[in-house]
Amino acid sequence: QVQVMESGGGLVQPGGSLRLSCAASGSIFSMYAMTWYRQAPGKEREWVASISSSGSTDYVDSVKGRFTISRDSAKNTMYLQMNDLKPEDTAVYYCRAARALAQWWGQGTQVTVSS
Repeated sequence: QVQVMESGGGLVQPGGSLRLSCAASGSIFSMYAMTWYRQAPGKEREWVASISSSGSTDYVDSVKGRFTISRDSAKNTMYLQMNDLKPEDTAVYYCRAARALAQWWGQGTQVTVSS
């Protein structure tokens, strides 16, 4: 069983920055496809960004140029650097690790962008 845990959320003013972390257990972290999702109040969960085991990245259009996804296999950790945050980025951010047909989710971390 893989355990996944997000951290780094909080309250930030518009235009500010936060860095989210996602730690995943297991000795084969480098083989996991890692993904960030978010869910705003009253909305469906949406995909935000992904990074493959080879390091390829992809982003939803609304965060391109502002968010950067990365991973450090030595630390079994994935990151989401979020810059120029907007109120519409307010959501619970979830991390997912996946390999083959298996997937594991974290409990989420709250990000609130407000003045």
